[in-house]
Amino acid sequence: MSDHPAATPEFWNERWAQDQLGFHEGAPNRQLVALWPGLRAGKRVLVPLCGKSHDLEWLAGQGHEVVGVELSPLACAAFFAERGLTPTVTSEGRYTRYRHGAVTILQGDIFDLEGEFDALWDRAALIALPAPVRVRYAKLVREHVRGAMLIIAIVYDQQKRDGPPFSVPDDEVRRLHPDATMVERETVDEERWRAIGKVENVAWQRLPQG
Repeated sequence: MSDHPAATPEFWNERWAQDQLGFHEGAPNRQLVALWPGLRAGKRVLVPLCGKSHDLEWLAGQGHEVVGVELSPLACAAFFAERGLTPTVTSEGRYTRYRHGAVTILQGDIFDLEGEFDALWDRAALIALPAPVRVRYAKLVREHVRGAMLIIAIVYDQQKRDGPPFSVPDDEVRRLHPDATMVERETVDEERWRAIGKVENVAWQRLPQG
C-alpha cells in the first residue's frame, strides 16, 4: 500500500469538504463523447471514482445502466441535488446506494466492489491513485468488467508536479491492461499545467471479445 495521502479516504473526503474540485469537469468529457460510440459497450457501465460527473448523465442518455462508485457522500448527494432529483437511498453490502432512473452511485470504497459489468469508463480513477494502488485497482476492474473499457491517462513529467492527478505513462498502462490499445493523444492546454511543460491526455480502449 502506498504512503501517499491520495491513498487514504481522508484525503478525498477533505477535497470535497473544502470544495477543491479541480478534477471536476462542467460538461461530459470530450473524449468520452467522441470515442464511446465506437466501443460496442454493453448495457451495464461501471464509472469508478465518479464524483458528481456529468459523464454519468451522458452515459445514461445513451441507454446504459450506469453504476458509479464514489467515496464522498457529499459528491453522491451533489450529483442528484444539482439536477433537482431525489434519489432512493438504501444499503447495498458495504455501500450506501443512491439511485434515480438509470443512474446508481455506490458510496464507499471501490475495493469493496462486487458483481459484473459490461463496460468501464475511467477518466478519474486510474490517475487519482498512487502507483502501488493502481496495480490493485487495475486487477479489480479486470475481474469485474467483462467487456469494453475506455480509460483516460494523463502523461507529464512527474518530477515537476506531484499528483493527483498522477502521470501514468504508456508503458505502465500496457502493463496494467495488456489487452488495451491506445486510440488518441491530445495535448492539454490549460493554464494550471503550463508551468510543467508538455501534458497529454491519452485514451486507451479495450473492445469486447467476439
